Amino acid sequence: MPFVYHEDDGDLADLSGKLVGIIGYGNLGRPMALNLRDSGAAVIVGARGEDSREAARAEGFDAVPIEDAVRRSQIIFMLLPDEVMPAFYLEMVSPHLKRGDMLVFGSAYNVAFGFIEAPSFVDVGLVAPRLAGPIVRERFESGEGYTSFVAVGQDATGQAWPVLLALAKASGALRGGAVEVSFEQEAELDLFAQQVVLPMLQHVMVKAASLLVSRGYPPEAVVTELYLSGEIGAYFHRAENIGLLPALRGASLTGQYGTFSRLDRFNDLKLERLMEVTLDEIHDGRFAQEWAKDVADGCRRLNGLLKSQKELELFELEQQALDLLRRPGDSGL
Repeated sequence: MPFVYHEDDGDLADLSGKLVGIIGYGNLGRPMALNLRDSGAAVIVGARGEDSREAARAEGFDAVPIEDAVRRSQIIFMLLPDEVMPAFYLEMVSPHLKRGDMLVFGSAYNVAFGFIEAPSFVDVGLVAPRLAGPIVRERFESGEGYTSFVAVGQDATGQAWPVLLALAKASGALRGGAVEVSFEQEAELDLFAQQVVLPMLQHVMVKAASLLVSRGYPPEAVVTELYLSGEIGAYFHRAENIGLLPALRGASLTGQYGTFSRLDRFNDLKLERLMEVTLDEIHDGRFAQEWAKDVADGCRRLNGLLKSQKELELFELEQQALDLLRRPGDSGL
C-alpha cells in the first residue's frame, strides 16, 4: 500500500538555515510562497518578469530575477507552468545549482517525461497539491490543509525525505494527508483525470443539456439543474470527505434508487477501451510529445479546440442563465 504522511511526519526544524526559492509567482507559486512564510520558512521569490516581482514585493517578499533566487537558495521550488518550465530551467536554473541543493517540483510532468533532467549532485523532490492554487491558499488559511502527492526522485544528500516533508508541512500539504508516489505516477494520474474524467463530464453535460432543451425544458432551468446550482459540486465535496458510496447514500431514497438501478446502462466496454487507449498514450509519452509540438507551434491546435467549444450554443445559454441568477453587483468570481 502507498505510504501516507501526516503532520507529525514533518519537522519544520529541518528547514532551519535553508532559504526556499519560489520560482514563479503565479497560480501555485504565490499560494506556496505565502503558506511557507506564514509557517516561518525563509522565502525568496524568483519571478520571470518585473510585473510578477513587483506583485511579490507588494506582499512583502524579497523578489529577484530567477537566476539570483537560485544562487541564493538551498531549496529551489519550481512552480512555473509546465509548458515553459524546461526553457527557464535550462537557461536560468540549471547553471546555478549547487552541490547539496534540493530541487522541488509542484508537478512531476517535466521530470517524468524527460523534459528536465536534474544533475546528480542535487536532491530532487515533489510536493504536488491535488487542488488548484487559490484553494491551496484558502485551505491553508482555514486550517483544513489539502491532500497532496509527495515523492523523492533523487537523494544525493541522504536527507531528502526529512527536508521534503518539512517543506510539505510548512506549505500545508500534510494536513490533508500526503500520498507517496513516484514522479511518473503523479504525472500520469494527473493527465488521466484531465483526459478521461473531465472530458466525459464535459461531454455528458453538453449532451444532456442539448437533449433537455430540445424536449422543451427552459434552458435556464436545464443548466441550473445540471451544474449551476452546485448540487454536483456538493456531492463531490461530500465524497472528498467520506467517499463516493456514502456521498451517494446521502441522497433521497428516490435518488439512490434512480442512480443505482441505472448504473449498468453506462457500463460500456467501448468506454473502458477508450480509457485504456488514453492511459497508454499518457504512459508511453505520446501525449507529452504531442503537446510539446503544439506548444512549439504556438498552441495552434489548442486555440482551435477552444474556439470550437466557445461556439457551442450551450455556453451562450449558460451565460444567459448566469446573468439571470447573479445578484446585482455579483461578479461571479
